[in-house]
Amino acid sequence: MPDSSQPNSSARAETPHFLFRARDRLRHVLFGPARDPMAPETHRHITLIAFLAWVGLGADGLSSSSYGPEQAFMALGDHTELALFLAVATAMTVFVIAVSYNQVIELFPTGGGGYKVATRLLGKRAGLVSGSSLVVDYVLTIAISIAAGADALFSFLPVSWSIFKPETAALALLVLMVLNLRGVKESIKFLLPVFIGFVLTHAFLIVYGITRHVGDIGNLFPESIAGAQSLSREMGILFVIALFVRAYGMGGGTYTGIEAVSNSVNLLKEPRVRTGKWTMFYMAVSLAFTAGGIILLYLLWRVQPVAGQTLNAVAFGAILADWPAWGGWHLGQVMLVATLVFEAGLLFVAANTGFLGGPATLANMAVDHWVPHRFSQLSDRLVTKNGILLMGGAAYAVLLWSGGRVDLLVVLYSINVFLTFSLTLLGMCVYWWKNHKVLTGWLPRLLLSLWGLIATSGILVVMLVEKFHEGGWIAALVTGSLIGVCALVHGHYRSVRKRLIALDRILTQIPVATAVKQAPPIRAGEPAAVFFVSSYRGVGIHTLLNSQRLFPGRFRNFVFLSVGEVDTTRMKGDQTLVDLKQYVDQSLHKYVEFCHAHNMAAAGYSAYGTDPVEAAVKLADEVLERFPGSVFFAGTLVFREENWMTRLLHNHTALALQRQLHIKGMPLVIMPMQVDTQ
Repeated sequence: MPDSSQPNSSARAETPHFLFRARDRLRHVLFGPARDPMAPETHRHITLIAFLAWVGLGADGLSSSSYGPEQAFMALGDHTELALFLAVATAMTVFVIAVSYNQVIELFPTGGGGYKVATRLLGKRAGLVSGSSLVVDYVLTIAISIAAGADALFSFLPVSWSIFKPETAALALLVLMVLNLRGVKESIKFLLPVFIGFVLTHAFLIVYGITRHVGDIGNLFPESIAGAQSLSREMGILFVIALFVRAYGMGGGTYTGIEAVSNSVNLLKEPRVRTGKWTMFYMAVSLAFTAGGIILLYLLWRVQPVAGQTLNAVAFGAILADWPAWGGWHLGQVMLVATLVFEAGLLFVAANTGFLGGPATLANMAVDHWVPHRFSQLSDRLVTKNGILLMGGAAYAVLLWSGGRVDLLVVLYSINVFLTFSLTLLGMCVYWWKNHKVLTGWLPRLLLSLWGLIATSGILVVMLVEKFHEGGWIAALVTGSLIGVCALVHGHYRSVRKRLIALDRILTQIPVATAVKQAPPIRAGEPAAVFFVSSYRGVGIHTLLNSQRLFPGRFRNFVFLSVGEVDTTRMKGDQTLVDLKQYVDQSLHKYVEFCHAHNMAAAGYSAYGTDPVEAAVKLADEVLERFPGSVFFAGTLVFREENWMTRLLHNHTALALQRQLHIKGMPLVIMPMQVDTQ
């Protein structure tokens, strides 16, 4: 009889499987079923039409009308006679930046935006600065949108409830992270009603508020001219110019988010350039109308700051104050609450732009080896999971550090945005000037880019000078630190790559020992030495040769398995997937040819997926059925001096694969390949 004091062995064996099944069910409920990245319809399903792109990528720009115009108007102080010119300048600047970024979409239809413009047109170092600024910008996009959304939400709730603001912000952040891990289109469709509600309520109140003062519209321009002239005579023309430029610069947050479309063109439906331009048009019209209209409302309704309320809440409250009551409900108050709820909701929706643009920027930088390669990997829902998690975690840290202070966050945010704007528009100016002899219509485009460069760089200088001691130095420190870390990462990858290239030259050109007229046939049913390989590299040949040294004469079959990893660089259209298949097949063919040239029976098998370990395990199951008793081999890099950087930057796929195969009782031998990066 078995010893009843000992735990049941079958129960022990079943426990991990039960936990795995429970984990998989929970993941399915939260994030939805996995998608097949190789299915032709998958890419078309996850891309966005212009309207949905306007919601997902334009919410950040449109939501900035909740705090950008307020910052600009408040900077005028008592000199509100300049507000009309400020409204016109704001609307014009929106269109100038938007049209300038249309040029970016034309030149870089696969996405990348400011990062790729700076990299390709100004050099790698400029690209690093732009990319680092964009990453910090998108983290702050999430943080400031959630903080401003919480402020708007609690502006009409009892003051005593404000103690729950941090928890509300954390909950909103968590919900957005889960939505984005489910998929891009899913998150946008879920947030669509909030976006539409904001557009309708704000458009109505702007039109209604201006109409209520339609009699004053005719006198507004001459009165503003007269007020500006009077102020100029009293204080001097330089004072007026300085005051206007300062207010214009302090309202720079209004223009943030316009660049999001060009950074994420790869998410758009084909034809991408046309879809991107329509998205930019929707964004520019809606933002120019809303931001300019709100400043005009401040002026017409003579809005003054009220403690505990946003300036928008004060303006909308004044507009709706004389609405009648009906059935015990004050209609104006109901409308005001609904408007502020939608405003708060849109600010939360705007944080979604950070979860779209931030991971996309990290993925582009990962391809260029500035950040760990894992940031270009996709989850089984075809989203950049690692980037989403990093954006969410960093945004939460920023919220905790800042206490959710919008006035501080908007400074950090705006400085990084306008640094990227300036580099992008400088790159476009350089492009049009260098190619003016071969391109038609270059002069208007150059002038447009130059106009945008002057505006954005001017705002950047104003923000740095005015707010350097109020948070500007923090933006410079954080962005500079990120640039330094990225430079270290790039240097490490470059050093390892040089060493591997040298090894490739040696190991992939081993001479053939004997001439073989006909390759020996593969023997199904007999054990095989099975090798997990990627491309035809020295690591693969090193693993093959060492397996023969350790097990001489043990195997008569040599099988090569390769998983084509579908990452962000591969999800840019059906042709990129075709190219991936061709690349994997060519690599496998070279390994098989190498074995045939040395009188060894060989075959190759491939699989595709977003998770290379999961796809490799499934492929191993299939091969083991055909070649029972096989032993699996994989190569991995071993560094002479192991440190935090080597552990972070190299994903150790072989170790993860070994754990999975050992659970299934399948032997995997890892062959180390020592690399000296010095």
